[in-house]
Amino acid sequence: MVSVTKKYQVTIPKKVRDDLNIHQGDKVVFVKNNEGNWVMMTVHELRDKMMEASENIEETVKKSREGFKK
Repeated sequence: MVSVTKKYQVTIPKKVRDDLNIHQGDKVVFVKNNEGNWVMMTVHELRDKMMEASENIEETVKKSREGFKK
């Protein structure tokens, strides 16, 4: 458990920093997942997830266009 300061800041516990591989100077983001829960991740992790999600985007767009032609 952490406390929020009057400036809305928190200290991330060491165990959490270690588990999330967060280091001094890293940028983190808060993202709402499909279940509606907020999760914290590093900017690098978000980038990797976005790249993974868009790997097949060209194929998906191509199939979508073909579907409209039918």
